[in-house]
Amino acid sequence: MGIPVYIVNGFLESGKTTFVQETMTDPDFTEGKKTLLIVTEEGEEEYDEALLAKNNVSIVTVEEEEDLNAAFLEECKNHYRPERIMIEYNGMWDIEEFLEVDMPNPLELVQIITIIDATTYTNYFNNMKSLMIRNVKYSDTIIVNRCDENTDKIGIRRSIKPVNRKGQIIYESAEGVTDDAGEEELPFDINADVIDICDDDYGLWYMHAMDHPEAYDGKTVKFKGMVYKGDKLPKRCFVPGRMAMTCCADDIAFIGFLCKAGEVGPLPYEFLKNRSYVTVTATVKKEYNREYRGEGPVLYATRIEKADAPEEKLVYFN
Repeated sequence: MGIPVYIVNGFLESGKTTFVQETMTDPDFTEGKKTLLIVTEEGEEEYDEALLAKNNVSIVTVEEEEDLNAAFLEECKNHYRPERIMIEYNGMWDIEEFLEVDMPNPLELVQIITIIDATTYTNYFNNMKSLMIRNVKYSDTIIVNRCDENTDKIGIRRSIKPVNRKGQIIYESAEGVTDDAGEEELPFDINADVIDICDDDYGLWYMHAMDHPEAYDGKTVKFKGMVYKGDKLPKRCFVPGRMAMTCCADDIAFIGFLCKAGEVGPLPYEFLKNRSYVTVTATVKKEYNREYRGEGPVLYATRIEKADAPEEKLVYFN
């Protein structure tokens, strides 16, 4: 069995140290196992080294980003002989650089946790968007702490989910812990006979349908999308989607749902051209598909029509 490595990242004063110390002294987590804690920045909160030592936790500090490398991890493994490693990662460092490190055997990265302070999130996101996105992009769990009645949970979720579909978002407040961001007010009628998605609402519909495919199961949608056809898609299938700005002008991705065209028209499947625009009317089914690596919305087209490009070709998520 490998030695599990956990990463806890986030900006300074986000609550990383408190989270790590509480975790390291929780008997349900520690189980008496020998743990190495690698700390990469000094915050306002300090570790209680005596308390951690009682829980079989050793601490080592790394001050320079380039020093947290494979050779250092190998040295730590041999010197401390830990049964697991937790890294409190500096939120200003590039986690993508660390993820490219070839970890020595038998070290194995098993979880990335990002800590966010709800009271400073909007300010940080507006002024340091690329850094915030980099912190959450690869996270398995995002903990938004210090929430209160003024916290825009839906807004936070909308900013994270376009770049990290699989990450679980947890909100912590004085009232407790939840993964529910609350009821989202949609700009389209989800109960209409035909759910008509206007061009500006495509991004919100895409996120809502990915998060809640059961809400659209068996319903009919109509929207405009750009055609993608590829050899790796199932027979007579294409993806009508849009180009979306997930972070900044340099981070644009194509998003859309698999659509089974069948023999419908008036624009037949054979005449669909990549990067052309079509208006699709389709029945949505929640089902397993390998392209999603699980269950998700699959479209069954009932009508495909030629369309003009939308006035705004880029999709946003707000």
